[in-house]
Amino acid sequence: MTIIELKNKFIATKQYEPIDANELLDFARQLYLRNELPLGVYRHLVRDLEALGAYKPDDERIKQYSGSAE
Repeated sequence: MTIIELKNKFIATKQYEPIDANELLDFARQLYLRNELPLGVYRHLVRDLEALGAYKPDDERIKQYSGSAE
């Protein structure tokens, strides 16, 4: 599955366009957790979406902006 195919599936499911790559990343994660995407396809999509600027909520960039030092 390509990012374009993922975006088209998102639009068909949610009835609106994704706001950004993070929203597509969340959608891909949901599909994977529901066993609608194989692991290899999920990993490929994650890599491509991260290249477009998407990031996971537990990413270091979130910790940077939270102001908390660990």
